[in-house]
Amino acid sequence: MQSYKAPLMDIKFLFDDVFDYYGHYQKYTEFEEATPDLVDAIFQECAKFCENELLPLNQSGDKEGCKFENGVVTTPKGFKEAYNLYVEGGWQSLSHPLEHGGQGMPASLGMAKAEMMGTANWSWAMYPGLSHGAMNTVQTHGTDDQKALYLTRLTEGTWTGTMCLTEPQCGTDLGQVKTKAEPNGDGTYNISGTKIFISAGDHDLTENIIHIVLARLPNAPAGTRGISLFIVPKVQVDQKGNLGESNHVTCGSIEDKMGIKASSTAVLNFDNAKGVLIGPENKGLECMFTFMNTARVGTALQGVCASELAYQNSLAYAKERLSMRSLTGKKHPDKIADPIIVHPDVRKMLMTQKAISEGGRAMIYYAAKIVDDIEMAKTKADRKTADDRLGFITPILKAFLTEVGTESANHGLQIFGGHGYIKEWGMEQIVRDVRISTLYEGTTGIQALDLLGRKILLTHGRSLKDFTKEVLLFCKDQSMLSKNPHKRQMNKFIWPLSKGIANWQQYSIRLALKAKKNRDIVGSASVDYLMYSGYLVMAYFWAQMAQSAYEKLAGEVENRDFYRAKIKTAEFYFDRILPRTKSLAATMMADPKTLMQLDEDLLSFL
Repeated sequence: MQSYKAPLMDIKFLFDDVFDYYGHYQKYTEFEEATPDLVDAIFQECAKFCENELLPLNQSGDKEGCKFENGVVTTPKGFKEAYNLYVEGGWQSLSHPLEHGGQGMPASLGMAKAEMMGTANWSWAMYPGLSHGAMNTVQTHGTDDQKALYLTRLTEGTWTGTMCLTEPQCGTDLGQVKTKAEPNGDGTYNISGTKIFISAGDHDLTENIIHIVLARLPNAPAGTRGISLFIVPKVQVDQKGNLGESNHVTCGSIEDKMGIKASSTAVLNFDNAKGVLIGPENKGLECMFTFMNTARVGTALQGVCASELAYQNSLAYAKERLSMRSLTGKKHPDKIADPIIVHPDVRKMLMTQKAISEGGRAMIYYAAKIVDDIEMAKTKADRKTADDRLGFITPILKAFLTEVGTESANHGLQIFGGHGYIKEWGMEQIVRDVRISTLYEGTTGIQALDLLGRKILLTHGRSLKDFTKEVLLFCKDQSMLSKNPHKRQMNKFIWPLSKGIANWQQYSIRLALKAKKNRDIVGSASVDYLMYSGYLVMAYFWAQMAQSAYEKLAGEVENRDFYRAKIKTAEFYFDRILPRTKSLAATMMADPKTLMQLDEDLLSFL
């Protein structure tokens, strides 16, 4: 009973007005075909595919789940047929290079495609989605022969790819990886070990799966400095790409999970599987981070997708469900009761969902422009500049958007009341599906340590300075009447945003000073610091959306209510959600003593 309509008006608003995507595309001759007419046509066709093919499989796929029998993984009914339509439609090749059979469209356009597909059916979207990280790694670090052999089929979608990192004894701490790689003397290696939690690790959608595997060479240094990266296909292939024998990569089991049940999460056993080295020896982690930022932005997208799906269904239900009367008098006297949308608490949850969905989408699309800049960079310096920009906001996107996306999904269940707890409505599925997003690709705590520990303290806040400078320049421009005729209207956003950014800088300095005296402050403050950062970053984009809406309303434009709604949602965000930073500031600056002072033996007296 779930419903979904692709939010094309909102996507077009971000592309056309807020981020000037077409001006961005004009910077690169490779994107000259990404015209407004073509992009709009792509969005329309993608929306049809998602609404008509993927959404109907979302609840049925959850109910059926993947099956594992005699070492074979079978996806739910309809998944393979939908995947074939996806390949036939050229969707996998959309944002990949022409030389490997791609259509050469921007990566940012692929992100918009991924949002629609992920909202309609996140479990299904994970199968083609996991290929992108593998493809980016081969594109960046592979030899010409490796690119020729693997990228064409990955681009067309007849093969898929995975990332095989985690093992039973280690999760995020990849320095504990034990999988071995023994050289055969002919340029190939025998890979042996077990990998767990491998999303789309085995399935029946394609004829081959290309695994990107972390493993250790003989006599490699201990820890993270001794890990190399290998390409290991499920089925052996010759130099022309013809399939051969099994490569001794077997699925030991698939996980029985809380959510995303239609996505197979596999335990993979490599038993002298033949692989080839990709990138330099013992530099596997460095090469791996090629796809980690991409994967983490993709996971951040799940928070937005869950929020959007929950919001659309919550809104429709709240308009129809009758319960009690409005506190300010009957709104529908002809009915036995008023729809629950008239109640302030329900309206607050709906507005929170709307603010998170649309604000989160803006954050993702901002990052997608940076991904374009990374991929199109002509020099190492340009690539590093763009990579540093993306690296700074990636942990914020991944952790913050999945946390607030989970909040939004829970609001959806709450709006449905008891019916939200019943499977037929599909709301509890959204809650179950999104919950993993705060865990995989690095938990919220890991992302928070990356942000505060690495991106702030170890670099003396260099990336923070660059980002806050961008925000403050925006605020300055908005506060100057000569540059902004909407100055008076924008003040309600600009002043709290400016103050919040200044506080962000000051709190970062104070935490750095505290950390010199007590390193536990980093761990105790990090999650609150990340969430604090996330609310400010989202405020920046809500201010931008409000500014763009004011500009549109100053001229002759259709759908004026759309732009008015943007401004009112921005007002709600600044009035009701941004103040959360005040309590976060208090907790992140608190002494870690009360966290650590109780001896672990005294935590329980059972």
